[in-house]
Amino acid sequence: MNTNIKSTSFGHIAAFFTIVIWGTTFIATKVLLRVLTPVEILFCRFFLGYLILWLVTPKGLRLDNRRQEFYFMAAGLLGVTLYFLLENFALTLTLAANVGVIIAIAPFFTALFDYFFLHGERPGPRFFIGFIVAITGICLISFRGDNTVQLNPAGDLLAITAAVVWAGYSTFTKKISSFGYGTILTTRRIFFYGLLFMVPALFIFGFHLDLSVFIEFKNLANILFLGFGASALCFVTWNLAVKLLGPVKTSVYIYMVPVITVVTSVIILHEHITLPAILGIGLTIAGLFLSESRLNFKRQKIVNEKEELRS
Repeated sequence: MNTNIKSTSFGHIAAFFTIVIWGTTFIATKVLLRVLTPVEILFCRFFLGYLILWLVTPKGLRLDNRRQEFYFMAAGLLGVTLYFLLENFALTLTLAANVGVIIAIAPFFTALFDYFFLHGERPGPRFFIGFIVAITGICLISFRGDNTVQLNPAGDLLAITAAVVWAGYSTFTKKISSFGYGTILTTRRIFFYGLLFMVPALFIFGFHLDLSVFIEFKNLANILFLGFGASALCFVTWNLAVKLLGPVKTSVYIYMVPVITVVTSVIILHEHITLPAILGIGLTIAGLFLSESRLNFKRQKIVNEKEELRS
């Protein structure tokens, strides 16, 4: 029982740590967009992340069953290639605020996928109430100040697709975690397929990387942050959290991304925080706890019932 509590606690720490880093990546990306295209940034960060994971764990991964390869291919295609391409193109067609809100619905799709494809827990009322509360908070955060709600069908549809794709990625990583391999090794294999599926996009959207841009320390520091921190390290900690908590409990931490982004903007960019943003942060955090408490309550009930049967 104590071991389970420690594992669960570590899973929550890993998920929160990941979200804190991912919530600050917009600063590094914004700096690099001055000298690189979105596709160039995407390829560089994951290629660098892949190399770092090889340096950390240079041994190869030998699969017990060749059919398991399909899950790694699917995870790489969904979580690395498609998700980030869809998100980047969505940002060119619709408001960043729209994308931030729409991407945050990923936990909803994750819960459905987990229930239907992995035979996980059925999402209950508390989960959906928490989802609604969190999305309300995220809307207040995203559409604050001069931002206004503006529908852009093409971009918004791409953002919705990205949310569904991330839910699929979380589902496949949960299945991969059941194979019993190390998290670093599995993440590295997912990166490999993500980079492989990314190659056609490099030719389609143009890839003319000028390495001289990294002579400037600011550019080098930001690509290292994205490659080592946001990619190599955070995908390992996220996949570890999925392994320990499950895809649904881990995915609800996505609600926190806009919160981290606002806090970072205030601390680093000295942006002004508005009253709607403060209210939105409170609602988002409340929604996360509502969703999590529903799952914790149900899981604890199951544990208690098992202990009663044993006694």
